[in-house]
Amino acid sequence: MRSEKTSGIDTIDKAILAMLQNNADTPVAEIAEQVGLTVTPCWRRIQKLEKAGVIRKRVALLDPERLNVGV
Repeated sequence: MRSEKTSGIDTIDKAILAMLQNNADTPVAEIAEQVGLTVTPCWRRIQKLEKAGVIRKRVALLDPERLNVGV
């Protein structure tokens, strides 16, 4: 995957962010494989994005129907 800089976030960072936004529980090894990195550099990028505030927190999305709660 080619790495182009845009506002300090390159295409690899964007791919990592897309995967985490889709499922924050995705194992780092799986993310690394998908973006063409080994685990350690991938994990460092995720840590860098967290430290920079790009990733603010990881959350769980709940299903209101299964919880039987109205809107």
